[in-house]
Amino acid sequence: MFTMLSDLLSRPAPKDAVALIDRNRIVTADALEEESRRVAQGLLELGVGEGDRVALWLPNVTAWLACLFACARIGAIVVSVNTRFRSTELQDILGRSGARVLVFWPGFRGIDFEGILNDIDPASLHALSAIVAYTEGTELLPTRIVGHAPVRYETLAESTPFTSDHGNPDSGVILFTTSGTTRAPKFVLHKQRAIAGHAGHVARAFGFEAADARILLTIPLCGTFGLTAGLAALAAGRPLVMMPTFDARNAAELISRYAVTHFPAAGDIVAQLLALSSEARPYPSVRLVIGVRTGQAAPAQARGLRLVGVYGSSEVQAMVSRHSESATPEQRELGGGVLVAREARVRARDAASGGILPHGQNGELEFRMPSQMVGYFGDEDATRAATTEDGYVRSGDLGYTVEGGGFVFLARIGDALRLSGFLVNPLEIEAVLNEHPAIETSQVVGVESARGTEAVTFVVLKADAKLDERAVIAHCARRIARFKVPARVFAVDAFPVTHSANGTKIQKAKLREMAVRMMMSETENAGIYSSKTS
Repeated sequence: MFTMLSDLLSRPAPKDAVALIDRNRIVTADALEEESRRVAQGLLELGVGEGDRVALWLPNVTAWLACLFACARIGAIVVSVNTRFRSTELQDILGRSGARVLVFWPGFRGIDFEGILNDIDPASLHALSAIVAYTEGTELLPTRIVGHAPVRYETLAESTPFTSDHGNPDSGVILFTTSGTTRAPKFVLHKQRAIAGHAGHVARAFGFEAADARILLTIPLCGTFGLTAGLAALAAGRPLVMMPTFDARNAAELISRYAVTHFPAAGDIVAQLLALSSEARPYPSVRLVIGVRTGQAAPAQARGLRLVGVYGSSEVQAMVSRHSESATPEQRELGGGVLVAREARVRARDAASGGILPHGQNGELEFRMPSQMVGYFGDEDATRAATTEDGYVRSGDLGYTVEGGGFVFLARIGDALRLSGFLVNPLEIEAVLNEHPAIETSQVVGVESARGTEAVTFVVLKADAKLDERAVIAHCARRIARFKVPARVFAVDAFPVTHSANGTKIQKAKLREMAVRMMMSETENAGIYSSKTS
C-alpha cells in the first residue's frame, strides 16, 4: 500500500526502468526521481515551504510530474490549473488559493500566456512571489511578468538534490478545481495518502501491472482523470506514454509505435480515433479503453476495442470504479461499476425521506473511500455541506446500488427530471430519441411551465436530415410513457459545452436557458413558460 507520493518512484525496479515516454524522450524512474529532488531544492530556494501552494499551468510534460513530486517532498501543495484557462479564471484561482509560485510554459502552442498573465490585476496576486518559466530549447523570456522576473525551470532542475522528505502521508498535496459554469470553482484538497494509495488501487484493478502494459495518456494531468491514470502507471512501474495535447493521428502513431495496451480516454477522443481508420481492428495492441460515451461500446467492440465505463469526481478521484470486461457492451457503457478499493463503500439516499435506499432504487449516491478529499480548501461551510456525519461524501449524482458492492450512475441530480411526480433519468428519453433515423444525438432538459415540468429536447441531426418535430414526438409516444414524451424538439448544430480537464461536458443549464428563450419567443406559447427551470 502506497502512503506517500515518493513511494511511487522508490518502488523496487531496475534503475533503468522506463517511467515516461514524453514525445519520444525516454525518462527512467531514477531520472524522474532525481529531477523531482532537484526541483524541490529549487522551490525551497524560492521560499516555498510546508503548506505553501505552487500553481502548475502546464500541459502533459515531464516537468508537471517532477513538480508534483517535488512539492510532495517539501510538504507544499500543487494547485492544478488547466492550460485552457485565461486571465479571469487564472486571477481567481491564483488569488483565492494564495499561490506562492506559478510554473508555466510561455511558448506552448503559440498561446500568448504572457499577455494572459499581464491582463491580471497585480493586486489580486497578493501571495505570488515567483514565476517559473518552463522552456524547451532557446525560447526568449520577457524581463518581467506581473511584476516578477521569471526564473527558468531549468535553473530549478539544476539545483543540488533535496535529500529528505518534509511531507507525510496526511500532508495536503494537490488542489483540483471543480468544474462549473455558474459560480467560482471550489478547491478540492487531497492528501498524499489518498493520492498515492488510490494510484495503487487503480493500477491493480485496471491491469496496469501486466508485464507488457503500456499506458497512453492524452487527457490532462491537471484533472483527476489524467492524474489518476498517470500515477497508476508509475505505481505499476509500467511505461506512461504522454502527449501534451491530443491529436488523433499522433495518438494512433504512438499506440502503434509503443504497443499501447491501456488507454484512458473521454468519449470524444475514442470517436476521433475510430474515425481515423476503417480497418476491422485498427489498434491491435490495445486491450482496454477506459472511458466511454453512450452508444460507443458495441461498435468499438466490433472493431476490436473493449471499452469500459468508470466513475469519478474531483472529490473522490477518478477511476474509483469499473465495469467488468465480461459485461455486455450496454452494461459497460454505464457510469459506475464495482469500487476498486476493497474498503470503499457506496450507498444511495432518498432525498425526500433521508433514508438509505435498498439496491436498485434511485437516490443520491454517497461514497466513503480512502481516495476521498480532505475537504474544500478555505471553505469549511461547503465541506460540511458535502459530507455526512459518518464520513460519506455527497456526490450530487443520481444512481442506485447493486449487489456485490457496485453501483450505477445515472445523471447529475440537477439534470434529473421530475415529470408528473416521477423522477426520470433524461438518458431514458435520449436513448429513445437516438433511435430515430434522423437524429444523430440528443439532450433532454426540463422546463417549468404553467402545466408543470415538461421535457424539452435538443437534437443534432444526421447529415442531410431535416427535423419533423411532430414525427419525433410521435416516435417517442409509441415507445415511452406519455409523461416522459418531450413537449418540444429543437434542432441545433452543436450542444454548448465546457472543456474541463476531465473531458468535455455538455452545459445542461445553458440548454435549459435556450429552451425557455425559444419557447417564450413563440407567440402561441407566450406567457405559458417561465424562466424558472428545473
